[in-house]
Amino acid sequence: MGRCQRERELARRRKRGEQLKKFRAKYAKAKTQGDKEAIEQKVFRISPFTVLEAAK
Repeated sequence: MGRCQRERELARRRKRGEQLKKFRAKYAKAKTQGDKEAIEQKVFRISPFTVLEAAK
């Protein structure tokens, strides 16, 4: 039997958080601007309003 709707929503939220955590680590290690832009595009597909780098 499948999971109920709420459990699927929670699973998606947890998965999204895990993915964003990994992308933030990759973004911090990225050296070139091209690498950072590629990561930003991937993050935008997952969560459009996520900010990877704080304003300086």
